Amino acid sequence: MKLAVLGAGLMGRAAVYDLSRLEDVEAVGVFDIDGGLAQAVAGEFGNGKATAGQLNAADQPAVTKVLEGVDGAISCVTYALNGTLSRAAIAAGCHLVDLGGNNDMVREQLALDAKAAAAGVLIVPDCGLAPGMVSVLVADAVARMESVRTVKIRVGGLPQHPQPPLNYQMVFSAEGLINEYWESCVILEGGRKKIVEPMTDVEALEFESVGRLEAFYTSGGTSTLPDTYEGKIDFLDYKTIRYPGHCALFRPMLQIGLASREKLTVDGAQVSPREVFKRVLETSLSYGDLDMVLVRVTAEGKLGGAEHRVVYEVVDRQKSNGDLTAMMRMTSFPACIVLWMIVSGHIVERGCKPQEQVVDSGVFISELEKRDIELKIA
Repeated sequence: MKLAVLGAGLMGRAAVYDLSRLEDVEAVGVFDIDGGLAQAVAGEFGNGKATAGQLNAADQPAVTKVLEGVDGAISCVTYALNGTLSRAAIAAGCHLVDLGGNNDMVREQLALDAKAAAAGVLIVPDCGLAPGMVSVLVADAVARMESVRTVKIRVGGLPQHPQPPLNYQMVFSAEGLINEYWESCVILEGGRKKIVEPMTDVEALEFESVGRLEAFYTSGGTSTLPDTYEGKIDFLDYKTIRYPGHCALFRPMLQIGLASREKLTVDGAQVSPREVFKRVLETSLSYGDLDMVLVRVTAEGKLGGAEHRVVYEVVDRQKSNGDLTAMMRMTSFPACIVLWMIVSGHIVERGCKPQEQVVDSGVFISELEKRDIELKIA
């Protein structure tokens, strides 16, 4: 199979690394608006199978041309371009998955379902970590039980050796972090969709070998789960895990306007608070510590007429500075698995579909294990 990776940033590098090491992958094309970066990533991570090219992912005709003759592609660029990339993939007859992260964009993509089906391709949005892998785990829990009453999803990417005051470091884009902390969250309560404010309802939790932590509502993590399971699951929510005290320090910065895109005049220049804040986060919170990703999905319901509980847990740690970060692995590898499942024929549906509706969780989980992602199920 011939595959393409669109975007040569951190997540794109991990995607190139993973896809180029699959036995049935013949070639991987790496494309970025910075052609030199694409070339460097292809050489460093491509396992001798990767080639590179310059591409503006906002140019739909150019993307369509690149994807013609490619079996499947993964979008590792900003979610804002995923609608354009989906339309290009349909025109090219190429399967597509993306890392997602924005509910409005996913709705735009799902509206292309009929066109994608007619073109004989499958587009699956939100295939990263959360949104992403956690949706497949929820589907697995639903398949294990007669009925599911509650689902609680807790996920976080953290430094292994946190530094005050925020005890956090940038493990993905600052834009994505602000979106998670600023945009509204969708949960299920009483079996119906409900909107809740981000960075609220802080709860305490612990992970063995990590210690005390906190979790609070953030946007995007539930993805299409509230739509898929409305009326079927009574309560479902998603919270982001951080070290204790993070929410109380970070939320006021957003409340005073640092997430705003509305430009202000500063010394005669037009400045967006959000752009300045992003640069500050990237500069001040990129201190190069080894990272880790924590995942816990807890589902409660009934099996055999009795109360039943299943817990999925991952603690994935970056081992050295020379390795892919845990966030790179845990975000890109699940999307690569879904893409491989589509192109290899493990998924036969066509259209634009949520992954909890089309991904075989058994195959998916076995592929996680092949990538040394230790998922504990209890």
